[in-house]
Amino acid sequence: MRAAVLRDVRRIDVVDLPSPEPVGADSVLVRVGAVGVCGSDVLRFGLGKGYGFPLVLGHEMSGTVAESSADGSFQPGDRVAIFPCLPDPHDPMTEIGEFALAASYDYFGSRRDGGLEEELRVPARNLFRLPEHVSLIEGALVEPAGVALHAVRKAPVPPNATALVIGAGPIGLFAAQWLRVGGVVRVLVADIDARKRRIAEQLGFETIDPTDSGSDEIAIDRTDGRGVDIAVEASGLGLTFLQAVHATAHQGHVILLGDLSTDAPLAKETVSRILRRELTLHGTWNARITPRGRSDWDMVIASIGRTVNALDLVSHIEPFEEAQRVLEGLADRRVWANKTVFAVSEEARAEADRVLAASLSRAEVPA
Repeated sequence: MRAAVLRDVRRIDVVDLPSPEPVGADSVLVRVGAVGVCGSDVLRFGLGKGYGFPLVLGHEMSGTVAESSADGSFQPGDRVAIFPCLPDPHDPMTEIGEFALAASYDYFGSRRDGGLEEELRVPARNLFRLPEHVSLIEGALVEPAGVALHAVRKAPVPPNATALVIGAGPIGLFAAQWLRVGGVVRVLVADIDARKRRIAEQLGFETIDPTDSGSDEIAIDRTDGRGVDIAVEASGLGLTFLQAVHATAHQGHVILLGDLSTDAPLAKETVSRILRRELTLHGTWNARITPRGRSDWDMVIASIGRTVNALDLVSHIEPFEEAQRVLEGLADRRVWANKTVFAVSEEARAEADRVLAASLSRAEVPA
């Protein structure tokens, strides 16, 4: 099979590899369909921030089942989304279904080879069947949509709630949509990128341009001095994390969704605000696939293409053989992109033109 192998920092070779070995119990052979590019993939490529080389990147994955599972629950031809976390069966957190909170686990695309190869063997419990109306391209976005859902579910939604999402990338726009689905009446979305703000506006959100004033100052002004009930930091900056804290109303909730790339020193005034407003800060990590049928991933798959829009976040669909060129462009910021997806299978490549022709994000790509 063909695979795009990260050999070293900024070096990917497309080569032939043997078919993958079984993984865990009841391992099922899957033909990889589409793979989303996460910011962590760009860091692994551009800076070597990973678990070593060689490595096949890709943890946001969809595919088509190529053989029956042992219990018959999956059959050849089933289109699936692939949960990337492989739990440690002996960890106490695994026993309660918190696979990604375990002290140790395996992970497609970071700790073991991931989706930028034509085939993958996946434990049956990591597979989620896609409905007929959900494309393979959308299936690759189940993982980031699940991360965003898992985050916003941590905050209770009061009546007539307002929320602020700082960062209008794919994770931020998924978070904004989930807040709306969950009953938040007014969702403000802040980003310095005018193109991302336009996408947010077309998805029905009120936007904030924080270029001259902080997101917190504008959000407080727009809520008549009260602040928002829920603030989601989805930019990954220390500054925007502090802005999220300062934008939040009394007894509000702050969700730290972005993995910070800079420090966030807490001045005593900030700590006083957290105390005197009785704010709640939530950390969040990955998503849950348990209990089956009522998990984060089950909700994503039931909602995507209906109440949650994934396709409008896709700006680029590329052949996976072009991984070197594409990741160089993203690492060097030579190209504007919202969500880039690699098409691995012919079925996914056949979806590309239709998806891009209708995507709001594609419309923002310079000609």
